[in-house]
Amino acid sequence: MVATIYDIAIIGGGINGCGIARDAAGRGLSVYLAEKGDLASGTSSSSTKLIHGGLRYLEHYEFRLVRESLVEREVLLRMAPHIISPLRFVLPHNSEQRPVWLIRLGLFLYDHLGGRKLLPSSNYVDLRGSAVGRPLREKFIRGFEYSDCSVDDARLVVLNAIDAADRGADIHVRTDVTSARREGGVWLITATDTLTGAEHTITARMLVNAAGPWVADVTGNRIETPLALKTRLVKGSHIVVPAIFDHGRAYIFQNADNRIIFAIPYERDFTLIGTTDVDFDGSPDEVNASAEEVAYLCSAASEYFREPITADDVVWSYSGVRPLFDDGSGTAQEATRDYVLDLQIKEGEPPVLNIFGGKITTYRRLAEEVLEKLKPYCGVFTRKWTAQSSLPGGDFAVDGLPALTIDLQNTYPSVDERVIQRYARSYGTRARDILGGVTGEDDLGRHFGGGLYQREVEYLIDKEWAISAEDILWRRTKLGLRLNKKETAVFEQWMSDNHPAQIQSET
Repeated sequence: MVATIYDIAIIGGGINGCGIARDAAGRGLSVYLAEKGDLASGTSSSSTKLIHGGLRYLEHYEFRLVRESLVEREVLLRMAPHIISPLRFVLPHNSEQRPVWLIRLGLFLYDHLGGRKLLPSSNYVDLRGSAVGRPLREKFIRGFEYSDCSVDDARLVVLNAIDAADRGADIHVRTDVTSARREGGVWLITATDTLTGAEHTITARMLVNAAGPWVADVTGNRIETPLALKTRLVKGSHIVVPAIFDHGRAYIFQNADNRIIFAIPYERDFTLIGTTDVDFDGSPDEVNASAEEVAYLCSAASEYFREPITADDVVWSYSGVRPLFDDGSGTAQEATRDYVLDLQIKEGEPPVLNIFGGKITTYRRLAEEVLEKLKPYCGVFTRKWTAQSSLPGGDFAVDGLPALTIDLQNTYPSVDERVIQRYARSYGTRARDILGGVTGEDDLGRHFGGGLYQREVEYLIDKEWAISAEDILWRRTKLGLRLNKKETAVFEQWMSDNHPAQIQSET
């Protein structure tokens, strides 16, 4: 039996799909979103964890993309000051690579293209004897600093999904769209619960293919419409090692092959290094950081840091595949990161829109552009609204995280300070939804290790679509970095015993 006709159906629960769902629901449209795995389980949780303008894109003359990204950088910082934080980047000068004049020109443009208001401008830095210079090899004596932001990428996706659902969207995880065809002026869409095997069918007036690296698979095998544009799959891998430096700045390094890598303070006790940017020919379901990529990242970082980094130092690695528009560029790093929207229409038939490329930084603008393209098919359509909004938990001043943290510590003095700090950074003002009524540590329930308590787990299952231990440890909290193998096994067993994975299927 076919249920309600939705205004828009979205395939894909990554940052683009969830961003579109939120924007559309906020405009009063009825929204159905299907994600075959967990939210952000693909490319969107495999980024370099940055909200940035893309300094290196200036070399490829992508001024529109850089300007839009720089503007969005501060829009998103205001929207989610709990999960997005200002971050200063140190660029050591390497005389064998880009000349000083080119770097200065690039940083001047970077400072002024986006109408910067919140973040400090770039400046020269003397690395000799400074805190940021100490971890580096002695040959690096000068460099530059500039501003961007760090982000918890998976939580950004989840917060968009939460807000979409709060505004009426139907979000279905572990739901695989198996077919979509035009029938009677609407899309007839069949989806399967990947855990139970149950099928359900919905109808929608518009369809958006936001499947990321699976965009071609969806159009080729599931939607009855051809793909007009070519995709280029590019893999980016990252490694995480114990903290290399003890200050709060990040580094951007220029490599001999003209690629760049970042070294970023991560989860307080670690350093994140990436990315690789290599063409990918395979299934996005089976992507991982190869031994060659790990060796490349270790070698590239070791060219700058005094202490060499080896594969033995790596505590975690991850990899994601970007579905870029194939613009014919010679190398993977030269391929455009801009998004391309492919709207396909037939007279008298419902439209489908396929999404290529895009960056986490520009997801909100992409969502607006998608809805502008679909506007003729929407009927009643309200104005843009997301630029002045807050994401769940982010309804406080852009510089208000320290004050929020102190308030939570004063309200819940029995809770470990590090746990409170993490709750503030992850949940913002909604941390009180987890901590409400807590008068002692026992009220948090079972402690699984690493600061992960039962009360938080129950919240993530109840409010954030978490189903598996992996959802919680590696996407919602990143505490997989802190639990040892035994603790992880115990937690996985507890999840299996207490929360067997179930998704309510609709018929």
